[in-house]
Amino acid sequence: MTAKSIEIARSVAVAVAATIAAMLLPAPASAQPAGAQGENFIYLAQPGDTLGGVAQRFTETTGNWRTLQTLNNVSEPTQLQIGKAIHIPFSMIPEAPSQARVLHVQGTVTLDGRQLSIGDSVDEAGVIVSGDDSYATLQLEDGSTMSIPAGSSMNFERLRVFQGTRLTDSIIHINDGGLESQVAPEKTGVGRFEVRTPVTITGVRGTELRVRAGSQGSQTEVLEGRAELTTSGQQHQRKAALHAGQGAVTDASGTLKGVRALLPAPELPAPERGASGWGLQFAAVPGAASYLVRVAGDENGSILYSSHIFPQPDVTFRAPGAGNFYVLVRAIDADGLQGADAAQPFPGQPVLNWGDGQPVMSGFGMSIMLTDY
Repeated sequence: MTAKSIEIARSVAVAVAATIAAMLLPAPASAQPAGAQGENFIYLAQPGDTLGGVAQRFTETTGNWRTLQTLNNVSEPTQLQIGKAIHIPFSMIPEAPSQARVLHVQGTVTLDGRQLSIGDSVDEAGVIVSGDDSYATLQLEDGSTMSIPAGSSMNFERLRVFQGTRLTDSIIHINDGGLESQVAPEKTGVGRFEVRTPVTITGVRGTELRVRAGSQGSQTEVLEGRAELTTSGQQHQRKAALHAGQGAVTDASGTLKGVRALLPAPELPAPERGASGWGLQFAAVPGAASYLVRVAGDENGSILYSSHIFPQPDVTFRAPGAGNFYVLVRAIDADGLQGADAAQPFPGQPVLNWGDGQPVMSGFGMSIMLTDY
């Protein structure tokens, strides 16, 4: 058999194996995407995977197995080692435009000067700005959520999905302020989820992540999963791996000041209602310089109504209206790294009801609060 015949036979074998694998393997949602590294998407090989099948799944062209074989130094394309990281250039992956949907808005949050409302769509164009005491939460196509705190400015440098698998490919740039994200909550993984500030780039893999940027530099905190932080300082460029419960501070020059454990969550008692609202007194967290106190409509803080910083573990807060709410408290260290949240539920303002239990509404369509009368 000639060398050319051997190569043809090998190509046919790979194609056949890819076809059989595509028929026998689970749907793409059960694939093992592991995020991105530079300009490459990373897939972790699973039982039964072939290089041809991986090429077909993500690049939609089985013949790309040859390129992947060279790039990943694979000796046997029809028998991939389980767990092997297969690097696939993003340039080989067909993508489609995507959008984020607005889940929550409180106060003044604009997209290129236009007020955002719940249900609006956001694409790659435009800058999102949240004003004082204003908050928003966006949801990506894969269920990832992004909560934008007050005083923030950000935009999507990239907001797309893989055409075949619908994995997200998102790059978010924070100009000022912050972002709190829960990435791929259904554990399907992402193609890329990257948060950039003027001095850092953070790439995540199935992670609960916070990033903030300001004139003094940036803070990055990982609550769940892991992330890779790259500083963008010209003279001090470094990489650091962040695991669950760790954070990092980078100064304005792009110098990484180290990776360390986040402060633990405070131990909160049940909130107590006072004459001027609700209050909490709790034991100080060792190493805390201040405390962030937020009021939200959910335990995760995605439906945010207020956020204030207190210097001592003696804090006050108010309900934004009728209903049930949560107070969330986290400790902040001297470098601005924020620790884990503690949450306690509390009831909102009581309302005036009719005899059948239905609330009495004002002429503006609002429930009448008993505290108003």
